[in-house]
Amino acid sequence: MQKIIFLDIDGTLVNEKGMIPESAKLAVRKARENGHIIYLCTGRSRGEIFDDILSVGFDGLIGGAGCYIEVEQEALFHEKFKKSDAQQIIDFFYQKGIDFYLETNIGLFASEGCKQNVFGFIEKLKTNNPEFLKEIEKGIVPFYEALMEGEELIREDINKIVFLDSATPIDAVMQEFEARYTVIPSTVSVFGSNSGEISLLGINKATAIEKVLARLNITKENAFAYGDSFNDIEMLQFVQHGIAMGNAHEKVKCVADDVTETVDENGIYNSFEKYGLIG
Repeated sequence: MQKIIFLDIDGTLVNEKGMIPESAKLAVRKARENGHIIYLCTGRSRGEIFDDILSVGFDGLIGGAGCYIEVEQEALFHEKFKKSDAQQIIDFFYQKGIDFYLETNIGLFASEGCKQNVFGFIEKLKTNNPEFLKEIEKGIVPFYEALMEGEELIREDINKIVFLDSATPIDAVMQEFEARYTVIPSTVSVFGSNSGEISLLGINKATAIEKVLARLNITKENAFAYGDSFNDIEMLQFVQHGIAMGNAHEKVKCVADDVTETVDENGIYNSFEKYGLIG
């Protein structure tokens, strides 16, 4: 029977160095050859999903942690921040000295100094992983180069706002915004423990998956989801088969139906094989 599979990107399909293991590419291709449907389901916005990922081959995507849905290369759903709301968040970050960038479907728009901060994270990653310099250059540098500074930040096309580590505790950011928005800590681990993302309240990966299933007339009993981060919790709980990666946060593992190996331990391939999605 045909199944639909929703794959997170960072920490699930892609490792910490920004690379997709060959085993994961092979698993996706084999599953599609077997007639299964595979969607990306990521916190990344459309403008941050680069060709090295798309070239693997997918049937559709959910981006911006649920605020954007693309089915058969057409937009099914797209919800964005109001300019006035973006202004309040940006003003807070400036007051607290927090670097941030805005995710849109056409690109990543960064606060002044954000790129320098991101460069520091990349250099630290290189220092800690000298044997993977080429992989880091290929996997993460394109993201760095995509960040645009000096552009208008009070915009109408913002899907999500990502903030980097700073002296301001994550709890302070959550206290300021969690009543009006969804605030998820440390969605990109290399950005530090006080980093996170802000997205629209009431929209998440599970609400987007529900829309996709309705459009394709597929039941959630025939749906799989794979993830590792806090923004994956709702989707892992929603589908029949919610599977956490071995490198997932413990809270994510606790809500999952199963836990596979880490990204680099062929977690995707092994789980696809376990559930008969590939043979």
